[in-house]
Formats: sequence, structure tokens, C-alpha cells
Amino acid sequence: MTRFAIERAEALDGVPHGFFGSAGGAHQFGYGGPGEAQAIAALRAEAAEAIRPGAVLVAPHQVHSPDAVTVTEGWEDAAEGRPVADAVVTDRPGLALGIVTADCAPVLLADAEAGVIGAAHAGWRGAKGGVIANTLAAMEALGANPATIAAAIGPTIAQQSYEVDEPFRAHFAAADEPHFAPAPPREGTPRWHFDLPGYVAARLTQAGVRKINYVGGDTFSHQQSYHSYRRASSLGEPGYGRQISVIALP
Repeated sequence: MTRFAIERAEALDGVPHGFFGSAGGAHQFGYGGPGEAQAIAALRAEAAEAIRPGAVLVAPHQVHSPDAVTVTEGWEDAAEGRPVADAVVTDRPGLALGIVTADCAPVLLADAEAGVIGAAHAGWRGAKGGVIANTLAAMEALGANPATIAAAIGPTIAQQSYEVDEPFRAHFAAADEPHFAPAPPREGTPRWHFDLPGYVAARLTQAGVRKINYVGGDTFSHQQSYHSYRRASSLGEPGYGRQISVIALP
């Protein structure tokens, strides 16, 4: 019996994985958030143990980049000194890959046939910059096939909660228009609602992934379930927490 609230994806059935919520704010999994580093490390290790007993948590230092790293051995899960990247992949059974998020999309991937897994942190910048394609390429280098890779997108800020302005919209091409919905103007300037999980799913589809699940709710509006950077900012809170999403090989 675990004390965590863990959401799982049908697409990843048979592969140890889970999306961990905040448990009403009791669980904070990110070193950049509030809390002592030692306590955060212990909580992260406990989450990995809940997914696959005995596995070593491997989580990068995330910077909203498109970079993916292939992991062959674990590293110390500490606040400082971890490899800088926004995705990790492996074919080693003893490792549990972890990604922290607080509105961005956590993406867990597995090719069960090839024995290859991945975890990616996909905010709009990373998703547009290529973090999904780079994660899949790293998995393919280990023997995975996009046609047999299953992907699950975890709790993410929903479109109705993600209001953006014209400078944000300018980062995207006309082909991305389906991921924007009109929002009421603010102070006379145009606004839109951006569909981040839909945009990430489209990137997965473009890369050849056929089996995709969206798991969990809106991080912004589901205050008792998830941390949210945008919610904390709107409330003027000094810090915000992070969820963690973990995947391991059987």
C-alpha cells in the first residue's frame, strides 16, 4: 500500500510507471521548489521505489532544453551536479527515469518489445525546439521503433487555463493554428488559449508514435491534486512545487 496518489496510463500497461501528484500539497518532488533538499531526495527515492522496488532514480537537471541523454548507469540524485537535459532514455532495467513538472507536459515512453524507455519534460519551448524528436531518436539508437513505442502525457496545464499573448503566438507557425483558441482580449490586446498537451501529442504523432494516452487533469485548476507554476504566480506565492513522473523497465 503506497501513500502516493499515482496515475497510470493504459498505453503503458505492463511497464512500471506512474505520474505522482501533490497529495494536496503534501508532496513536493522538485529541488527548485520549497523544502529541504534531503527531504526532497528521500521523497523522490520513495516514488521510484513505489514504481519499481530496488530501482535507482535517474532524473536530470531540467532547463527547458530540447536535449535528451542516454543513461547507462545511475547518478546521485542531489540538488546539484546532475546532468543537464530535459529527457532521459535507457535500456537498463535497474534504473527509474524521472521528470519533474509544474504545468509543462511530462511524457513517459516505452517500447516494451525492444526494452527501451524514455521520459521527457515538454514545455512549449522544449516541445517546439525538438525534445520529443530527440527523445525518440535516442530511444531508436537503443533499438526502439516509433511504430511500437507507446507514450503517455501526464498532468499538464489545460488549454482553457493557458492564456497567452501575441508575442507567444508569434513563436509558432500557421500550421500550429489548431492548437490556439481565441480568448477574450485583455486591455485591448489579442489573447489565445494554447493547447500544450495537444501540441505535444501532435509532435509525437508527427514522429511516428501511434499509441498515445493523455492521463490526469489540469494542473492549474486542480489545486488539490497538482502543483502549478502559473497558479502560484497568479496568487503571488513565493515558490511553487513540482510533480514527478517515473518510468522503469520490468
